[in-house]
Amino acid sequence: MKILLTGASGFVGSHVLETLRARGLATAVLLRPTSNRSFIEPHLPDVEVRSGSIGDPESLQQAMAGITHVIHCAGVTKACRVSEFYAVNQGGTRNVIEAVNAQGGRVERVLHISSLAAAGPATPEKPARETDPPHPVSEYGKSKLAAELEVRNHCRAEYVILRPPSVYGPRDTEFLRLFRAVKSHLLPRPGGQQALSLVFVRDLAEAVVACLTHQAAAGKIYFVAAKEIVTARLMAAEIAAQMNVWTLPLPLPTALLWPICLGQEVMSRLTGKASVLSLQKFAELRASGWVCDPTLLEREMGCTCATTLRQGMAETLAWYRQHRWL
Repeated sequence: MKILLTGASGFVGSHVLETLRARGLATAVLLRPTSNRSFIEPHLPDVEVRSGSIGDPESLQQAMAGITHVIHCAGVTKACRVSEFYAVNQGGTRNVIEAVNAQGGRVERVLHISSLAAAGPATPEKPARETDPPHPVSEYGKSKLAAELEVRNHCRAEYVILRPPSVYGPRDTEFLRLFRAVKSHLLPRPGGQQALSLVFVRDLAEAVVACLTHQAAAGKIYFVAAKEIVTARLMAAEIAAQMNVWTLPLPLPTALLWPICLGQEVMSRLTGKASVLSLQKFAELRASGWVCDPTLLEREMGCTCATTLRQGMAETLAWYRQHRWL
């Protein structure tokens, strides 16, 4: 058994690599020459580095040599232009699947990491389940659904698709914004009470490795999330409590988020630096909720994302402080 991992240098991918190494599984990582390797530097002596990218079909073909399993983690969550979501998330996945198919059956399984955004919004009263028809509301979500369809419609190997909600934990740069706001004595209070499922990054990585070889997972889609349902206000309050700082409420009514997203999108176009905030993201921010039901994963795989918000935020905060991100 030998695994090829795409996106290994990123937030989620680096934790997946850690879990693979902890299990002693033979792993090759697909990296660009320009990839930032700081998260995975300790593991590089024990893995094979194969140069290339999911945007380069020829390098993917070469990277598949001797590979029996593929974990496709690479993708983008933010982009300066809508077309970039489809070029990377859908087009890159198509390239991976074509490279797998070209191996003539030597690749046994592909595990594709998608997103709850591909399924669309859902509430605690009616959480997203695997049998529900998808209805993504953002271009990011639509591009992730398009990537899923590349896998489901064209992959000749066995496949598994995982749909995590928002992922947090050590090395994450997006939730870091919330920690920094609290450190500056601001307590963001978004309008409404948008209900959210979350998953701690290590729990997600454990689910990835479990589904990579489990026979019952073949051809399945699973939501990977903690059972605990939270809100952005609850997250901010938990961070403030753990940091033991006084805060002033910072109201963020939904109506105010649209001009913020517009301004950030204009800045992204001018600077060429993508931001998670954009007009396409506004569709996600105004949704009634992002809640999914992880029961199927727990029942069939025995995977329970047991890290609570309090535990996960404490570990994340400790990491940020240790590495001087805060």
